[in-house]
Amino acid sequence: MKRLCVLVFSVLAFCMSAALEAKGNAEKGKARAVTKAGNQETCASCHGPDGAKPVAPENPILAGQYGDYIVKALQDYKSGKRKNAVMNGVASELSKQDIEDLAAWFSSQKSSLHFQR
Repeated sequence: MKRLCVLVFSVLAFCMSAALEAKGNAEKGKARAVTKAGNQETCASCHGPDGAKPVAPENPILAGQYGDYIVKALQDYKSGKRKNAVMNGVASELSKQDIEDLAAWFSSQKSSLHFQR
């Protein structure tokens, strides 16, 4: 019985993780993360080229973060629900697709946030 429960839980966890993956294009997200758009700084300017090595301790690691978390955080910065002067300005310039693409890129990167398989 215990093995059956573990098997069912594993299958459900796999299905849910696939459903939660970012819907964006990781390559477009990479390009957006490292390419300056107008007067906007790039994500890499503060979070590092792949989001794994922030330039300051107050900047979070984005690499390996859950895609849905990145999407929600960027949407909240864009709407002003989440407050940070730099991020509110950066997010205000992002389209819904930009947000999805960035989430796909950063969530696909290796990180020290959790155990890497």
